Amino acid sequence: MDLQKLKKRASYPFETIAVAITFSPRLEAIIAEAANITAILKANIIFIHVGVKTTDKEELVESYLLKYSIDKNKTRVIWIDGDPVDSILELCKLNIVDLLILGALEKETLVKYYLGSVARTISRKAKTSILLLTHPLTQPKKLKKIVINGVENPKTIHTLNTALYLANSLNINELTLVKELDVSALAMTISDSRTAPEVSKIKRNMQGSEELKLHHIVEQSNNMPITIHEKTISGKAGYAISNYSKNKHADLLIVNSPDTHLTLLDRIFTHDIEYILANLPCNLLIVHSRI
Repeated sequence: MDLQKLKKRASYPFETIAVAITFSPRLEAIIAEAANITAILKANIIFIHVGVKTTDKEELVESYLLKYSIDKNKTRVIWIDGDPVDSILELCKLNIVDLLILGALEKETLVKYYLGSVARTISRKAKTSILLLTHPLTQPKKLKKIVINGVENPKTIHTLNTALYLANSLNINELTLVKELDVSALAMTISDSRTAPEVSKIKRNMQGSEELKLHHIVEQSNNMPITIHEKTISGKAGYAISNYSKNKHADLLIVNSPDTHLTLLDRIFTHDIEYILANLPCNLLIVHSRI
């Protein structure tokens, strides 16, 4: 494979999808969800298992591929030994994968949170987009409510355009782009000496400024017949949008990939994506824009 193709490659369309599988009780559901997504997107699919290959395992996977009508001409199953994170990431790079699908726990214990589960460690290191499924189903339900993080970042326009591509493919006619208002910055701006009218004016001005920034992102996005609702919310970055997604019963939250690889120290001093990864409100798509 020409790895130079990865550089500045658009984050969409999702032409090659990889699915990391383990032989847990959720194996069938993960395969069913992957079959549904790849059929809709007309993508090639690669199943990756890091571990020992046995006849029983191979026959089980084959039975599920047959059950969910997965096209063998567009499918490969790769069995490999080694470190799960390194092996999966390397195979994604070599096969120029556009989207990696993983199962994920909604809530991890404190120990797992600091050590990092395989799914979350991959999410922090991957050079491809990641879809974390919290409740995979053998009869996948249609996605209806999608929330996108409208953080002020050069990556966000690519993330929004990826969301529009996905919504168009899934026949979803509306999305919600959400921007979190930095309450810590607001607190620093407002001193005790301010009068109540002055405080209200500062809040309105800051709110208006954030709304303009959000609208500017929408104006730059690809022109598609999809309504983009714009919403600003107050709260700590990551935590606020996670709660918003949960309260609105979102089916999918879409965010930018981390700007840098996060270390143990970064997870102690929590970043926005760490709040989301630690307590997933719904399925999560992390878009890697490769810019």
